Amino acid sequence: MAHIGKTEPDQTTEPEAEGFMQYFEDHKKVYPKAVSGKVRSLKWAILVLCLGFYYIVPWFRWDRGVGEPNQAILLDIYDRRFYFFNLEFWPQDIYYLTGLLILAALGLFLVTSLFGRVWCGFACPQTVWTDLFMLVERQIEGDRNQRMRRDASKMTFDTAWRKVAKHAIWLAIAFWTGGAWIMYFLDAPSIVHRFWTGQAGTAVYGFTFLFTASTYLLAGWAREQVCTFMCPWPRFQSAMLDEQSFIVTYQSWRGEKRGHLKAQRNNTTGEKYGDCIDCGGCVTACPTGIDIRDGIQLPCIGCGLCIDACDTAMKKVGRPTGLIAWDTLERQAAIAKGVHLPAHLFRPRTIIYLSAMSVAITVMVIAMSNRATINLSVLQDRAPLFVRIADGSIRNGYTIKVTNKTHAPATFDLGMAGIADASMAMSETHEDREQVLHLPVGPDQVGAFRVLVMAPDHGASTKFDFTLRNTNTGEKTIYHAVFLGPEAAANADAGVH
Repeated sequence: MAHIGKTEPDQTTEPEAEGFMQYFEDHKKVYPKAVSGKVRSLKWAILVLCLGFYYIVPWFRWDRGVGEPNQAILLDIYDRRFYFFNLEFWPQDIYYLTGLLILAALGLFLVTSLFGRVWCGFACPQTVWTDLFMLVERQIEGDRNQRMRRDASKMTFDTAWRKVAKHAIWLAIAFWTGGAWIMYFLDAPSIVHRFWTGQAGTAVYGFTFLFTASTYLLAGWAREQVCTFMCPWPRFQSAMLDEQSFIVTYQSWRGEKRGHLKAQRNNTTGEKYGDCIDCGGCVTACPTGIDIRDGIQLPCIGCGLCIDACDTAMKKVGRPTGLIAWDTLERQAAIAKGVHLPAHLFRPRTIIYLSAMSVAITVMVIAMSNRATINLSVLQDRAPLFVRIADGSIRNGYTIKVTNKTHAPATFDLGMAGIADASMAMSETHEDREQVLHLPVGPDQVGAFRVLVMAPDHGASTKFDFTLRNTNTGEKTIYHAVFLGPEAAANADAGVH
């Protein structure tokens, strides 16, 4: 993909002069400078929204009836349930999670193909918490120049107490972050009380420490290194971008040749300068420390803070803003030639993503609307395969598990179809043979039952169906099973030997 805004080849000979990161050199700490503007205001708004959602959601309540958890969103690991407002998911519903992940991936592909790495720059957890940590850092240690001077000078009492205060607040934020994450898996009010009274358990304290440490290290220390070296997304985002994707771009046709304002005003040689005054504001504002004027680069997260920095500089010198802006490479190349092109949001790439998302959403909606509230699983006895009883008939044993996904106790009628003159009993000592068994199961529970099936000796194995019906709702389900006879047992023995 072409790079917009590269300086002329004869002006730079070293890669470092072009602003390209040297991946094998020692890490150089980045000191981002605070900026203000429309992009920064939008980022603050998204930060407040994301963090507010993350910290507050575990406290939302949702009435599900007596004996049921009343937390709106709860991933209950112990009872193997996932509650999402009025929806309840069981382990058998794992395919819904698969569909959700597919939708999330397609959505990310679509957004990236349209607007570049806006997810990375605005809503990624690493970006959100790093912004919050840097805000604390600025409030305590000062802006870019002050922080650089403090780090370059000898340690003083003033510097020491500020650093201790900064890290203490970072740890407090990280601790609340780790604690809030635990609340998504356990009832929030209960776990908070148990946590502070020492009754939470080793796993809770361990995971809280783990999440606290990871947040503190990633947002406080690693920062841009996570986006550049640890995150896999930059490595394949180029596959989602094309010449018509809106990304943060430098208008080289307007900004070149660069020159400091004083040099431009004192120009006596007739040199033609562009609007870029080479103030370096876009570089010092970048949280990853790159120069956007060098074009698209892997460390760029598309946060747009360089736009605010450049617009501020342009306003100060009385020149039009937008020297750095969100635009497409295609439009910038056309504008350089004096042609204005419309934006193409709907193109083959985005249409494919939208179509795939539509199919996935449709499948998810249909699956949800037809979602069963009962489940039947059957495990057949293998030792012995069959038993011949006194009247000459054959008996097979089965372990029946019935899942009641409703919030009310229910009785399930278990019947059979497809095998002649068959009957059932609940145990070997139960003399009564039934055509239908009545199995009681509590609300949100799995009932396990031992069921014996008796049928005349037909020699070979016979396929038949277990039928299950909820007497409360009338909902039915079927399980295809096999009744084994002497011939099946003989064939099995021959296969073993």
